[in-house]
Amino acid sequence: LRMLQVKLIVTGDDFGYCPRRNQGIVDCFLAGAVSNVSLLVNGSAAADAAKLARRYNIPIGLHANLSEGSPVCEVLKTNSSLLNQDGFFHGKMGFRTALSKGLLNMSEVKQELKAQVELFHELTGHLPPHMDGHQHVHVLPEVRHVFAEVLEEYGIKYTRVPIEPGLHNCDWIPPSLMDFYLGVEEDSFNTVDVFTRHGIRWPDIYIGLSTMGKNMSVSNIWSAIDTAIVEFTSKAPSPTDPAAQSRTVTIELMVHPGYPSVPPVGGCGEGPDDFSQSWERLHELQTLIKPELQSHYKTRNIQLCSFKDL
Repeated sequence: LRMLQVKLIVTGDDFGYCPRRNQGIVDCFLAGAVSNVSLLVNGSAAADAAKLARRYNIPIGLHANLSEGSPVCEVLKTNSSLLNQDGFFHGKMGFRTALSKGLLNMSEVKQELKAQVELFHELTGHLPPHMDGHQHVHVLPEVRHVFAEVLEEYGIKYTRVPIEPGLHNCDWIPPSLMDFYLGVEEDSFNTVDVFTRHGIRWPDIYIGLSTMGKNMSVSNIWSAIDTAIVEFTSKAPSPTDPAAQSRTVTIELMVHPGYPSVPPVGGCGEGPDDFSQSWERLHELQTLIKPELQSHYKTRNIQLCSFKDL
């Protein structure tokens, strides 16, 4: 694997969620620990996040949100299938339940996704080079088709397909969470053809479910990367083929660093959730900026970059 060049995109998700999240992500970027961010345009600190990205030249894409908080499309704020009785999105699991019952109007999903792209453009001055889904809603049945159409319409080339190598062997993930992850994985497998048909691309390897929150450690990130590269190269053309040896492998590592939110500030309209207020965000931040992680990248010929460098 000596000849293998690895391009690693470390994406800080939920940029714009709250001022303390923004600060944590910026600190990680300035420390060289995060190389890309994903913006929640309905986050309470989204405008501030866009300003910070411009000030520090942070590569930024769109974290499309259909599950937490409020829509950005005016028409959908009052009466829409995307809202629960309280007038907010249905939530991470609630969205999935409503979808499986056939209660969600896909034209409204499309309307909201387009409104979020437009707002992103308004806040940043450019279209997102990449767009993925908050809580992985973009790979769900039906939604995946609409999501792909929107990306194609706006010429957004890159997305995320959360299929993580070695996920099944991670015995530290509690069963309830593992069930959710395996659902995300299955949905992702079923999305590959749809995204491919629409000419959308994504990195060769995705990592981030097994390394989230308290499960993140330097050794965990190393082994996730190493496992993924070994698995990926074993599927590549024959090792004696020079092209196979000198090729570039692209990886996206999804991370959620930040300083814990302090209610009522933050969130996407309802205030910050538990994960956002927990010490796990800070734990991710502290792990990602560790010098031994950075030096590992160097010795392994891993170059941090963003989607526009692919």
